Amino acid sequence: MLIRQYLALIMRLAVIFIIAAILGVARPEFLSVNNFINVLRQSSLIFLLASGLTVVVLSEGIDLSIGQVLAFSACIMGYFLKTEPMILAILVGLGIGALCGLVNGVLIAFVGLPAFVVTYGMMWMAQGFALMFMKAEIIWGFPKAFRFFGAGYILGIPVPVILMFALCAVLYLVLNYTTFGRYIYNIGANYEAARFSGVRIRRIQIMAYTLSGLLAAFAGVVYISRINAVEAGIGDPLLLPCLAAITIGGTSLYGGEGGIGGTIFGAIIISLIINGMNLMGIETYWQPFVVGAIVILSVAVDVLRAQKLQTT
Repeated sequence: MLIRQYLALIMRLAVIFIIAAILGVARPEFLSVNNFINVLRQSSLIFLLASGLTVVVLSEGIDLSIGQVLAFSACIMGYFLKTEPMILAILVGLGIGALCGLVNGVLIAFVGLPAFVVTYGMMWMAQGFALMFMKAEIIWGFPKAFRFFGAGYILGIPVPVILMFALCAVLYLVLNYTTFGRYIYNIGANYEAARFSGVRIRRIQIMAYTLSGLLAAFAGVVYISRINAVEAGIGDPLLLPCLAAITIGGTSLYGGEGGIGGTIFGAIIISLIINGMNLMGIETYWQPFVVGAIVILSVAVDVLRAQKLQTT
């Protein structure tokens, strides 16, 4: 499995170079160091939000609530940042994200509700909570120390980029070299075989969805730290790019195939495409169209690949 993952990552790295070369010819300023750093910074938010979703998808699940969980946890966090110590505010935000994920996991694993329905419902619930809490207001002007997570630099490298690669490394080790990671792949590859082999599937599912909620809230920390403000609608446009990053990264929606390394490359590819469209002056309303088309194409390739495997 690892060899196949490495080959897939090399292919996606080649895709990144090809896209960069094409955009560099079309717009020479695309190849500047500052623009490359900007692309990585844009990629970081997509990856941080998509990382937990990747774990869920590998277990043959889905979490449609990540964008609104980010918004809800960020709104509460922003309020506490104005009234309480920074560490407490961050912990509260992370706790809300983890709680939303835990609720998803319990309803899916123990009640037996479909993941699509549960997480779709949580998406609307989290959005409703955020709207009621914020009352159409915007909270802005966070402490300077908090701004470091989204707008700071270490040795000239943006902190969100460092966090992206650090989280990717941690999740790669967890998914490939721990019992939890092995069970995630086993459940996604063959649910019944995993159950008969003694895997505590419910516990693993709950852990996966809780992790997804926690990492969505963590992405919220970085996001509002960067923009120095928070409002109830910040999570609205975030789900589609995350799904695109996962599918482009090669993680199968059928579960059991892919990995976190593919997601980081998928996030960079999506950011390259969006950045290139901005530099070429393409109207912004075309961007969701292009990203949606990429998702459909990636899923179509995934379905065809699964059908081919079934016939061989």
